[in-house]
Amino acid sequence: MDRAQIVHENFLRRVADGDLPEGRAPSGPLDPEGAVGIFRAGCLSRALDRQSRAMQKAGQGFYTIGSSGHEGMAAVAAALRPTDMAFLHYRDAAFQIARADQVPGQTILWDMLLSFAASSDDPISGGRHKVLGSKALNIPPQTSTIASHLPKAVGAAYSVGMARRHRPEHAELPKDSIVYCSFGDASANHSTAQGAFNTASWTAYQGVPLPLLFVCEDNGIGISVKTPKGWIAASFRDRPGMKYFHCDGLDIFETFRVSQEAARYVRTQRKPAFLHIRTVRLYGHAGADMPTTYMPKAEVEADEANDPLLRAVRLLNESGAMGLDAALSVYEETCDRVARVADEAVTRPRLKTAQDVMASLVPPKRSCRPTNGPTPEAREKAFGGDLRAMEEPQIMSRLINWSLTDLMLEHPEIVMMGEDVGRKGGVYGVTQKLQARFGPDRVVDTLLDEQSILGMGIGMAQNGFVPIPEIQFLAYLHNAEDQLRGEAATLPFFSNGQYTNPMVLRIAGLGYQKGFGGHFHNDNSLAVLRDIPGLILAVPSSGADAARMMRECVRLAREEQRLVVFLEPIALYPMRDLHEAGDNGWMTCYPDPSERIAFQEVGVEGDGDDLVIVTYGNGRYLSTQAAGKLKDEGVKARVIDLRWLSPLPEAALLDAVKGAKRVLIVDETRRSGGVAEALMALCAEHLDVPFARDVARDSFIATGPAYAATMPSVESITEAARALIGGKP
Repeated sequence: MDRAQIVHENFLRRVADGDLPEGRAPSGPLDPEGAVGIFRAGCLSRALDRQSRAMQKAGQGFYTIGSSGHEGMAAVAAALRPTDMAFLHYRDAAFQIARADQVPGQTILWDMLLSFAASSDDPISGGRHKVLGSKALNIPPQTSTIASHLPKAVGAAYSVGMARRHRPEHAELPKDSIVYCSFGDASANHSTAQGAFNTASWTAYQGVPLPLLFVCEDNGIGISVKTPKGWIAASFRDRPGMKYFHCDGLDIFETFRVSQEAARYVRTQRKPAFLHIRTVRLYGHAGADMPTTYMPKAEVEADEANDPLLRAVRLLNESGAMGLDAALSVYEETCDRVARVADEAVTRPRLKTAQDVMASLVPPKRSCRPTNGPTPEAREKAFGGDLRAMEEPQIMSRLINWSLTDLMLEHPEIVMMGEDVGRKGGVYGVTQKLQARFGPDRVVDTLLDEQSILGMGIGMAQNGFVPIPEIQFLAYLHNAEDQLRGEAATLPFFSNGQYTNPMVLRIAGLGYQKGFGGHFHNDNSLAVLRDIPGLILAVPSSGADAARMMRECVRLAREEQRLVVFLEPIALYPMRDLHEAGDNGWMTCYPDPSERIAFQEVGVEGDGDDLVIVTYGNGRYLSTQAAGKLKDEGVKARVIDLRWLSPLPEAALLDAVKGAKRVLIVDETRRSGGVAEALMALCAEHLDVPFARDVARDSFIATGPAYAATMPSVESITEAARALIGGKP
């Protein structure tokens, strides 16, 4: 007999016999009606766990990580408001069920069974995954993630205070709301979680409002690895800036009382708190897990004897809220009802085609208030003497700065954040003066933690802001890329487009930076970004293009709710000259604020058809130089700047290469996993002319004189062109 059936039969027998666990008498503010409601939510959660296993055994269900032993989380939900955004631990079915009781018109049993069955009728994910989540209940969907939702919970909490001062058009959360975030004791050890705790404490320590309630559901084990006794309390009891609360999750009266106290503290003081709740884990980690293979049977049985539903029955009986017979009837009737409804849920349709699955990768567009751009008076005040400088050609970094200024003047919901973006103005001066122009609220100097920077952006986006976070160098993104891959990009996918986190992530990167930094400041790999479904990757090559593309990227985020990465080539920030010293050939004037480069629009320079060079970023700069040399040799070439690297602008590119006799791809990313791989495949599938590539070697980048040795150069491009032409223009 499996453990789920043993626990079930133990409950039936012990309640019938009045053999209930001993404990403290019920006390506190929980009234009889509320206590019965919490018990009913726990019974439904338990019955759903058992039904999920039956459905899987019958080939009709696809997820069995359950919430049994954590039914006390229903008492936490009862202590909060349904307008408090909740980022849930994957064992929090009872929380969601109890919250559904607070919002009229919910069909929580039907909804959760549709999720178990992976039905396309599932109201949260549309059949893409079994997730806890509900738009109506203010619960963004979470799968069985390990702590990756904590950084965005910090960001969402920060946004509540920020929205009091700068209310965005698409704000979701009330001004007095708090943010709730739960997780297991094992997950609390994850570096992502530790970063979120540290960021919350660091923020609150400085007096910045952060109404965030962390809840650790401590069942003492992570799959098979035990948490040392006392570890969670010892780790969190005395953290600066974060108040510690503790309760026994097996006692619904105590859990409700302490949860109320913790929520009241967070709501009134606008400070984070850590609520440590004792729970037990029943049945093992998931359906296929047998806890007796790594735990003594006596320990497993001891946990089962501490069944929180048995404890709840005793407390209800002693408080006079519900007798033993009535409690047993509620449990049995709930099990029967779940089985009946499940028989119908498994008949509902499921996703069938790739198109069905992918329909929510791109979020829906949203209507935004029209804007006419910043007023002349606002621009005069913000730019000052820079307005006159706009009449002269400038370097890329300055034009990006001016475009950000115009965008922040036009859209008050834009908030920037990152290391050194404020007072210093960024490592390369790209964000200079922005904090002076817009204040530390809208240009936020963060602590040194890329996960927290991205989490801040994701969380703020879910409350209507348009974040523009900055990662200082491309190589630093790898510390935190799961915040894009596992959280930001998947949110519309797993919510069927109901939840989004639009943003424009700025990253300084790519190679060719002379004499500085080596690999960690000159990373030339984009593979980690290009294989994230739904993410847009933009790479400008000139200052004017950068300004126009930044405006389009903000439009994509603001109006189309897209996740955009704007990768700025470091080596081109200060670039002035093109062919010879002093020619200022790579400097451009600041384009009118109304000008944009449309998403998927490529750039074409020249009209030659002997050779077409397809490139981007630094490659465009080098290829333009190479085209000049080839022209002297009688080769008529044109250079195509891709601009958009994910998704690739395939239709525009194929149109731009029409009439070409040969195509040369110049790619500064590595040969393996680089952009050229996709471009070569595109050429093979659609072109009938010779094509070749000049790409970076599979190597890290060195510091010193060999900084560019592994990447394409003017010389290598011209040599590749000559080889492709074969001496015949």
